[in-house]
Amino acid sequence: MSSIKMRPPVVAAKEDRSFWLQSIGADAITLPLQGLEECDVAIVGGGYAGLWTALRIKEQAPDKRVTILEADFCGSGASGRNGGQVHSWFAEIDMLRDLVGDDDALMLCRATADAIEELKSLQDAGTIDMDLRLDGWLWTASSIAQEGAWSKAYDICRTLGEKRFRPLERAEILQRTGSAASYLGIVEDRAGTVQPAKLAVGLRQLAMSKGVIVHEQSPVVEIVPGRPAQLQTAQGKLSANNIVLAANAWLSAIPELHPYLYVVSSQVIATVPAADVLDEISWVDGASICDAQHHVLYYQRTPTGQVIFGRGTGGITYEDRIGASFNRGRDKGHDNVRELHRVYPQLKNVAIQQDWTGPIDCTVQHLPVFDHLRDHPNIFYAMGFNGTGIAQTPVAGRIMASLVLGQDNNWSKCGLVGIDRRTKLPPEPIRYVGAKIVRRAIRRKNDAEIVNQKPDRITRFLASLAP
Repeated sequence: MSSIKMRPPVVAAKEDRSFWLQSIGADAITLPLQGLEECDVAIVGGGYAGLWTALRIKEQAPDKRVTILEADFCGSGASGRNGGQVHSWFAEIDMLRDLVGDDDALMLCRATADAIEELKSLQDAGTIDMDLRLDGWLWTASSIAQEGAWSKAYDICRTLGEKRFRPLERAEILQRTGSAASYLGIVEDRAGTVQPAKLAVGLRQLAMSKGVIVHEQSPVVEIVPGRPAQLQTAQGKLSANNIVLAANAWLSAIPELHPYLYVVSSQVIATVPAADVLDEISWVDGASICDAQHHVLYYQRTPTGQVIFGRGTGGITYEDRIGASFNRGRDKGHDNVRELHRVYPQLKNVAIQQDWTGPIDCTVQHLPVFDHLRDHPNIFYAMGFNGTGIAQTPVAGRIMASLVLGQDNNWSKCGLVGIDRRTKLPPEPIRYVGAKIVRRAIRRKNDAEIVNQKPDRITRFLASLAP
């Protein structure tokens, strides 16, 4: 039986870690795997998906021996690098409905709303200090082309009697954000922001308190399928009855999954504290804000007065070979700085404290997929979170736990389970060359539309080819 080779991770240098990770001094606190160990469930990846899967398994089967193998430290990947935005799946209910049907779409959306309340309960109980602020999530338009991007989701929610969103007009957006760039939109009031690194390390501590074994700085280099399966690291070997692969973009290295998964980079910057300027323009709460362009802008004000400003830049690489540029770009966040100053000209004299990037695992449908490897029914995977995971991975954990424990329920049977219904991407080099062409077209389209100009026909066509 052939083994599964895992791609060596590209660990970020300390100076390239996100603002979130550096601000709390996050690092490994557990020992690497050494020697031989055994467990019932091995989880590859110590981010949100892996940690929530471990917690959900322990909730339902406390006696199961669960071990997490993390290449760097828990939260060092996408879970500790993102924009810290918390909103439900109701924003994607139209995409969910198209993929999984009406009933499952509503179940999944409601589950993410419940997950937001679960996060609040964890904070209120003092279990995890994550700086959760449920001051709303604003989905806005800053150009004519962006107007109504939310209409399908908004209308479906109204039809279903789900009062998750309410309309926003120019005056409220200006009052809430201190920016005149966006002038129309909707708001999900029961949403907001977190400090994502605090959430990740808090989940690590919670999992360990439940008896989950965590080995950090233990990248898996090879998996030998079987019952039990064997996971090899540099210094040890772990024998497991079941395996969960929750390694984000790194799963693109697995040939069976690569046709369904593509990797792009996101880019984020953090300003120095500027609370006086932000107070002056009345940007005082913890709402998360997005615009509706294709390479979406997302931003928030931290409790200490920094502005976190991110963008899905769409940076790609041949055969999804993730390199050091996925940890930090060479341009020092130039595109984000430009957009920050367009949205907030009041911040042109405020220095940038940090810039960082990170790989994102994406599927064509922009929704995650859960399943087991075709020839290995005890090796499961969760992938394709598309940069949206804080309220979604608690639900993913329920799905994965149900699959691993062999349960026949709404989670194991939901429409996100099963890769066969997903769209395959073209092979290399068509994938890479095509993605480069489409990415450039999207950028030209965005740049034209943001100043209310119409892109040329070829640009519009090429941009429409994006997944």
